[in-house]
Amino acid sequence: MQPTVKTRLNRRTFPKWLRYPGLLMAWCLLLPLIKLLELLGRWPRSIPRGMQRMMGKFGSYQPDTHDVLICSYFKSGTNWTMHIALQIAWRGTARFDHIHDLVPWAELPDRMRYTVPITDDSVWQESPTGLRIIKTHLPLEKIPYNTAARYIWVVRDPKDVFVSSYHFVKSTMLGPLMPPIQKWLDLFLSPDTPLGSWAGHLQGGWQNRRSDNLLFLTYEEMKRDLAGVVARMADFMGVDLTPAELQRVVAQTSYTHMKGIAHKFDVPGGGAPWASGPGAMIRRGQAGVSHELISAADQRRIDDYWRAELNRLNSDFPYDEAFAAAGRRRDQPPPGTP
Repeated sequence: MQPTVKTRLNRRTFPKWLRYPGLLMAWCLLLPLIKLLELLGRWPRSIPRGMQRMMGKFGSYQPDTHDVLICSYFKSGTNWTMHIALQIAWRGTARFDHIHDLVPWAELPDRMRYTVPITDDSVWQESPTGLRIIKTHLPLEKIPYNTAARYIWVVRDPKDVFVSSYHFVKSTMLGPLMPPIQKWLDLFLSPDTPLGSWAGHLQGGWQNRRSDNLLFLTYEEMKRDLAGVVARMADFMGVDLTPAELQRVVAQTSYTHMKGIAHKFDVPGGGAPWASGPGAMIRRGQAGVSHELISAADQRRIDDYWRAELNRLNSDFPYDEAFAAAGRRRDQPPPGTP
């Protein structure tokens, strides 16, 4: 079933021919500007500051009983989690041309409105379970709280977050303007990191993990046991799936299936005209492979920085148990192996 979207969405698409003049503009106009910003110490630090100014507010909407909020840090399995939740809400029958036909993104500015508005009640009224899925990357303190609403908190190994963010920003936004890997890493491991502190976002969910209306998940456990996580999410959402419905949701949300319909999750229009565009959202779907882009020393640097940040927040989240092993190369033996 595919419901009718009652609101006209802004789904601009750059024609293919525009990529070539776009690249010319990037190299001849924007690149010199970026070099100047580098000399002034404002690049790439101006990137996250601009993102936070543009997408730092949830808006006036107050979540209600029909709302399930997917609260995830940038590049932490957001599309996967909200697709699981959406298929649960629709008992495995949700159909859409784009995921954001059915899932509003709370903090997206109106001028960029390529998602169904959060005020469009048809989304949850036409759902078989009467539930609506809402996406947000905001930290806990910026998300309106209602005991009647449900919050699914998703975190991912920051090493994999970093690698995924590098590929995503390069392919959809900056293209040839993308900062070198080390500069992007310096930015990630700083107070200016895109969309705020990874540790702060994690701790917001972790400290409330025992609340009846918050479910805390890691990307890694979702990879290990998709069927088990689907069952947990369904129970948390109050949806009693039949065995056939559970199997259908698992099939619809497998990496293989989602990769086959990747265009339904990508940034509409492919982002900037000088970027490579499609394929950015559903890229690898793996955990613990950050070594493919960064060295072991940089992996340790990421671990050390965010472990220290969690300690500074007095968090008892088991970082090493959750993520350190995931960052080990596949050809490395587990700890304690002779």
